[in-house]
Amino acid sequence: MQKNVLNTDLTGKVAVVTGAGGVLCSAFSKTLARAGAKVALLDLNDVAAEEVAAEIRAEGGEAKAYKCDVLNKDICYEVADLIEKEIGKCDILINGAGGNNPKATTDKEYFELGDIDTDTKSFFDLDSAGVGFVFNLNFLGTLIPTQAFARQMVGREGCNIINISSMNAYTPLTKIPAYSGAKAAISNFTQWLAVHFSRVGIRVNAIAPGFFSTKQNAALLWNPDGSPTARTGKILAATPMGRFGKSEELDGSLLFLLNNDAASFITGVVIPVDGGFSAYSGV
Repeated sequence: MQKNVLNTDLTGKVAVVTGAGGVLCSAFSKTLARAGAKVALLDLNDVAAEEVAAEIRAEGGEAKAYKCDVLNKDICYEVADLIEKEIGKCDILINGAGGNNPKATTDKEYFELGDIDTDTKSFFDLDSAGVGFVFNLNFLGTLIPTQAFARQMVGREGCNIINISSMNAYTPLTKIPAYSGAKAAISNFTQWLAVHFSRVGIRVNAIAPGFFSTKQNAALLWNPDGSPTARTGKILAATPMGRFGKSEELDGSLLFLLNNDAASFITGVVIPVDGGFSAYSGV
């Protein structure tokens, strides 16, 4: 097993990660296992989650994959009960499930006269069901798993919930209004939860990744031939460090927030990990 970057010891802890088959959350799962946690990997795509779990076990860690729909409360409760029976009560919940959908994305950054009468998908063409899906996936997909797993945390000191926000939460990005709004809601919800659970042993914080190239945003960042899109050029020009983040560069913030010695009085914060994007005015 590789050594974790902050020597945060999670031995004996049960960590639940939603969206664990994705690029960032699979990395989170491996980081938690390397810190000693027993990891339950939840994803609607259980095959992807099992692949990550197998990689963790091959490294000597303890991990098990579970098929779970984070928008289905009954299923989330069933999975939570099963994990408690098979692994133990949840100590750490990483709410990583989320994403965008083309039906909630405009074709252009700026609306121009005439767009209504063309084949361009403008603001006025956004599909309400698509917008609802994106908002629900990100917001309800955090709220419902929290309901399911926080039941196992209340009254037990040292439990943690980590939500995944975004740079969109600070300033909305063009083209993706539903995703931006949903991530703003996640940051607000993180603060709400932190207050709500502050007297029952649960700390609640969030990480706001800057720009990381993943499967979900590949179509926005890369052309079919692999060359960078114009949007990629704008992102990197607005990121002082001049590059996309690497998944392992989220490890420090994750392990710090989960360290009950180093971060014992920290709750309700959102930590940007963005290469300076949020600090740069453009000039």
